[in-house]
Amino acid sequence: MQDLEIYIRDLEAGAVSRWLSDQLGQVSLDDEVITGFVKGYARYDGQTLSLSLYPGAGGKRFTCLVIEGPSLPWNSDLDCARSAWRAIGGELRCSPSNWAEGDDATEERWWRIDERGELPAIWN
Repeated sequence: MQDLEIYIRDLEAGAVSRWLSDQLGQVSLDDEVITGFVKGYARYDGQTLSLSLYPGAGGKRFTCLVIEGPSLPWNSDLDCARSAWRAIGGELRCSPSNWAEGDDATEERWWRIDERGELPAIWN
């Protein structure tokens, strides 16, 4: 099972489902009002993907999107964040490389994507 994780600042209602509907097959995600955890599904390459939205992650203004499945349309969190930024805009953040549970997280290095471009950032 693979997973991608991105963080979207000041997420607008319906933005994730609109973006994913353009990128994937059937999308079932009720993101019109996000007051708590939201679970949904999508189809990609004949497989079902799990979609999870976690509002208030990484600070109150960010919503974390986790996409899980056997095959994903993007090769990295950064590729996924780039695609989301082109559709959603605003500010997105993601890990610069694959991170696994148990890895050293003493230096929280991230990529920030916004109107200024793609820049490394430290997120404390």
